[in-house]
Amino acid sequence: MNAGPNTKYFGKGKGAKGVTYYNFTSDQFTGFHGIVIPGTPKDWYYILEGLLDQETSLKPTEITSDTAGASEIAFAIFRLMGWQFSPRLADVGSATLFRADPAAHYGTIDALIRSRVNIKLINDSWDDLLRVAGSLLTGAVKTSELFRYFAGGGTPTPIGRALMELGKLDRSTYLASYYDDELLRRRVNTQLNRQESRHTLARKIFHGQKGELRQKYKEGQEDQLGALGFMTNICILWNTVYTARALEEMRAEGKKISATDIARLSPLGFEHFNMLGRYSFSLPDLVRDGQLRPLRTPPPAE
Repeated sequence: MNAGPNTKYFGKGKGAKGVTYYNFTSDQFTGFHGIVIPGTPKDWYYILEGLLDQETSLKPTEITSDTAGASEIAFAIFRLMGWQFSPRLADVGSATLFRADPAAHYGTIDALIRSRVNIKLINDSWDDLLRVAGSLLTGAVKTSELFRYFAGGGTPTPIGRALMELGKLDRSTYLASYYDDELLRRRVNTQLNRQESRHTLARKIFHGQKGELRQKYKEGQEDQLGALGFMTNICILWNTVYTARALEEMRAEGKKISATDIARLSPLGFEHFNMLGRYSFSLPDLVRDGQLRPLRTPPPAE
């Protein structure tokens, strides 16, 4: 009931159905939320819905996504909520830029900015735009329902049009930075690569049922995927703790470790984890007393 047909990923036939699972990863590799979406849509407002529903102590400031979430309304509403929306954009060179001031000169990119933002529409609708942001922050309305209404089946409502104009302004500002700032592009790519690497670890953990959701209803699917996220976070935490312990021991031995080398370390490795076999849940006395397991010292040749 909760799945939708998708021949691209699942082939043809009665069983060719799937769901979309949006999961959220912090810049410290931990997953902090996930939602199941019926079928396989690629709509940005589910990203916003998940962020508003997450119950951790994390306070996001910048949100990255792939190109599928990069609509003008998305830029507008993330800005109203106080978050920087930083998608990785495909075919960014062909994107349209908009100007707020028709008389302004933008140097070498002036010829690229042919369209104007309707500032008057934004000003006239500003109070309504703030009410939209307030309604979302207080949970008075669900994001997906609200923005389907604003989209109007292809004919946006007046508030929807005002959001689009505001989004044109913010999207143009972001694109200008994206063109010019290599560090911004690298930061966005790094975060999305973290997410993909985390998926690799999660697929390794999710071996028993071959990555297939066996629960029929959304609640059960989210429980199953939530358990997967929990186990993935456990592996990440274990790696983080013992990586820090190994670095401490290396420093104690007088070895110099540069900050550049440490920055390249990742807590997503899994070669040392046993995924198959018997699981023992009895704790050694050492761990029960609050200490860490002893590190294995590799042979001198390694």
